[in-house]
Amino acid sequence: MSWNYICDISQVQADFPFAGNIDGREIGVYLVDGEYYALEDVCPHAYALLSQGFVEDGKVECPLHEAVFDIKTGRCLREPGGRDLKRYPLRMVDTQLQISWMTEEESQ
Repeated sequence: MSWNYICDISQVQADFPFAGNIDGREIGVYLVDGEYYALEDVCPHAYALLSQGFVEDGKVECPLHEAVFDIKTGRCLREPGGRDLKRYPLRMVDTQLQISWMTEEESQ
């Protein structure tokens, strides 16, 4: 599995995820209960960056469509999400977060 730098841990806060375009992919990195999670950042329903949505209690709400997703699992909890989000493995090296493009589902 290859790893790519995505951000520094200082760029991710519990209420304010990191959003970035890495290798042409929109990714949101969230901090929930002391753990970091990487999800695809574009709402599957229609184009909106989830990292710009409302984050609370381990969930993110799409800023345009009000779909709600579980940050830890990517699961769509309220429509019109259409499907679950892709999750990507992260690892921490010193203060840097690195991402693998193999989805969590593919790595199992």
